[in-house]
Amino acid sequence: LLHALARSYRVGDNDLHSTASIGLAVYPNDGEDGETLMKEADTAMYHAKSLGRNNVQFFTAELNDAAVKRLTLERDLRTAVESGQLELHYQPQLDSRDGRVVGVEALVRWRHPRQGLILPAVFIPIAEETDLILSLGEWVLNEACRQLRAWRDLGLRDVTMAVNLSAHQLYSPVLLTQVAQALAVHGLEGADLGLEITESVAMRDPDASISRIQALRELGVRLSIDDFGTGYSSLSYLKLLPIHILKLDRSFVRDIETDLNDVAICTATIALAHNLGLAVVAEGVETEAQRSLLCSHGCDFMQGYLFSRPLQVDAALAFIRERQAA
Repeated sequence: LLHALARSYRVGDNDLHSTASIGLAVYPNDGEDGETLMKEADTAMYHAKSLGRNNVQFFTAELNDAAVKRLTLERDLRTAVESGQLELHYQPQLDSRDGRVVGVEALVRWRHPRQGLILPAVFIPIAEETDLILSLGEWVLNEACRQLRAWRDLGLRDVTMAVNLSAHQLYSPVLLTQVAQALAVHGLEGADLGLEITESVAMRDPDASISRIQALRELGVRLSIDDFGTGYSSLSYLKLLPIHILKLDRSFVRDIETDLNDVAICTATIALAHNLGLAVVAEGVETEAQRSLLCSHGCDFMQGYLFSRPLQVDAALAFIRERQAA
């Protein structure tokens, strides 16, 4: 079946190709009636799709358990925003020259009533596969702006807020309106807010990304390319993206003490960014040696466990004030 479906189809003047994802359930071990077998085969098919498509997967009890767990999480996530289960933690971003806190990155957490704190790596993929990512992303944007306004009212004038954008948000027709409204409602300037877009999302549709990012920039918002170096970006598009910051991915920072290739990548990225008029933020800085090496090559800003983990709001405020006093 896979072989037959993979053959090209002639449609007009074009040769088109299609592949299949196949799930199999076997009587009687997987079920004793047609309805059950079809449901289990459907579960196996979605597993085949998650493994890259164009393959066959058999149903297993583990798949069923995972499917049930996922459906339960999806159901609970739909009520999480309305019931106040989501919260933001804030990871400080520091100036490499003097250690001053220049901003924070807002990172969403889900405090589940039964399972406790759930990290985004668990629930964000579920949200992205459904329409939930748009409502979740809108909540994060508004809550981050609300919190920054509260800090402004407490006297924190030179700390900015960074928020991550998903692919669904970037290409949503209502994004610009949501950003403009969030800034207006909370009395913030565009420069108070930074929006971070992963490299893979920006390169999914480069022409559309350039248009959307330019429109955001016209609101005065600071734009960053996150996880730089992990995707398949084109330098010809990079020079056209109207961004302000490149974020150097933690996977390159992690081994710069021992891996000369990572040193070369980090130093080349910093030089490239500066030549394009961009600032560089290094993520995942965990040791003094990493900090020192990055500083020696002119990295502008850093964040990571060497300085602070993502903090709840009160702890984040205390950290910022302590740094300011120092």
